[in-house]
Amino acid sequence: MTEKEKMLQGLGYDASDAELTADRKRARMLCHKFNNLEPDQREEATALLKELLQTEGDLYMEPSFRCDYGYNIKVGKNFYANFNCTILDVNTVTIGDNVMFAPNVQIYTATHPVEAAPRVAGVEMGYPITIGDNTWIGGGSIICPGVNIGRNVVIGAGSVVTKDIPDNAVAVGNPCRVIRIIEQDV
Repeated sequence: MTEKEKMLQGLGYDASDAELTADRKRARMLCHKFNNLEPDQREEATALLKELLQTEGDLYMEPSFRCDYGYNIKVGKNFYANFNCTILDVNTVTIGDNVMFAPNVQIYTATHPVEAAPRVAGVEMGYPITIGDNTWIGGGSIICPGVNIGRNVVIGAGSVVTKDIPDNAVAVGNPCRVIRIIEQDV
């Protein structure tokens, strides 16, 4: 099994693998190009994002944007990310339709062993994240590895989402918790 296959299966893997290193370099080059475009170069920006991410829909992202690989990020239709979005995509990140990220949203599929010996040896892991349709992630929020966020959800600014959030919920805090259910559905 390759290190990339291990990575995508949530197993411990070696991030210094040559294939993964080359893939990260490609993503960083595309992010650099995107982040350094002039504000009126929206067509070029969209083309770079479509080369970097898996998407067939409309998307709009403000610079700066950072990711590990890009190809593990699946974006639905009508996606918007405000300034300073970071997605550590060592595993899949699936983002539904009509999703909005406020500034400084951070999505982390990446993690490390709790035990010191494998962590010091460089073992890494990653667990997939899913964000459902019609969801708004508030500014400065962090979505942790393995989390599933339902449809029609609002995550309050500054939240740290460590557990799954059900459909139609408003959730806030650190750790993030549901404070109410939204009665109306899109």
